[in-house]
Amino acid sequence: MSTVDDEPFILLLNPRAGAGRAGARREELEGALHRAGARFETWLTAGPGDATQLVRKAIAQGAPGVAVVGGDGTLSEAVGGFFDEAGHAVKTPMWLGPLPCGTGGDFRKTLGLGRDPTESVAHLLAAQPRRIDLGYLRHVDDDGRPAGRAFLNIASCGIGGLVDRLVNDGPKWMGGTPAFFLGTMRAMLRYRNRRVRIQLDDGEPREASILNLAVANGRFFGGGMEIAPRAQLDDGLFEVVGVESPGVLSQLAQTPHIYRGTLLGREGITYARAAKVVVEPADHGGPILLDVDGEAPGALPATFEMHAGALSLRG
Repeated sequence: MSTVDDEPFILLLNPRAGAGRAGARREELEGALHRAGARFETWLTAGPGDATQLVRKAIAQGAPGVAVVGGDGTLSEAVGGFFDEAGHAVKTPMWLGPLPCGTGGDFRKTLGLGRDPTESVAHLLAAQPRRIDLGYLRHVDDDGRPAGRAFLNIASCGIGGLVDRLVNDGPKWMGGTPAFFLGTMRAMLRYRNRRVRIQLDDGEPREASILNLAVANGRFFGGGMEIAPRAQLDDGLFEVVGVESPGVLSQLAQTPHIYRGTLLGREGITYARAAKVVVEPADHGGPILLDVDGEAPGALPATFEMHAGALSLRG
């Protein structure tokens, strides 16, 4: 028996997610929901930014919840709807639930969900909503203009932004882990550590030479890399993990530890916790790209702010 609200919730589906796999499974997912007795309306995204606007529409209409069918990028766009245009969190009881069907699938790993979205349907319908944290990022876009967006899982700067662009411009048929692994290897051939200035909360800024700096709410990014094994979704703090290993060979030596979740404590790795992180370029080597839940929206300078308990998550 479904425990989802009596009022119809919104099934928000990105038909292009996972190289079209989400759209291909629409009938199967809708059938599983109907058989479970769930009441819902299906809304489709048509392009970038649609998920944010459709979630805002669902909040305005008083929908009890939104179940998101897509990848990490679609889910990240959807949580943007829980903030207004100025970047302020919107107070609403509406829940959001992931039905993962994308390329990377990193957030589902933090939740312990499998790959099959129909199995995630049963989990969604049985789950009780719980309050979790969201991040909000202020940065500059590719044209140098101020921009902002919410993030659910992990935002980073450094090689991650380059990896995103290589993966998103390449084929998606091979799946998340191979695509991101290949993208990472390609990025390592051209990326060199960059100097940045980092400030955590009200502490003193420090300079560092980074391969990548992850500001993590969840544990996994990059198609299965467990960069932040201690991260909790509801503790009100980011895990801030810096990979400062110099040289390609040293970076390659760290790769198995990133996938195993054993990176912390190794040489060249820094770790801290904070509710606000400010990162600025400290060299003149060109843009330092951002990675935000598998998307590359722009570059530094950036401010990452924690919004504790901003989302009611079902799943």
